[in-house]
Amino acid sequence: MDVKIDRDGCIGCGVCAQICPEVFRIADDGLSEVIAPAAGFEDKVEEAADDCPVEVIHTDV
Repeated sequence: MDVKIDRDGCIGCGVCAQICPEVFRIADDGLSEVIAPAAGFEDKVEEAADDCPVEVIHTDV
């Protein structure tokens, strides 16, 4: 699974990092970023994408 965040639209709420800290974190600039491959965490990544209030997490299987 390929995971990308549209950082231009990110509001830095942190819900993705709360749901799946293995793949996401809040960077020094206050926005979310992908820090690791999603392998093994696909369900949590999909949950994070579904729960993102601005819908900026995109996945390709």
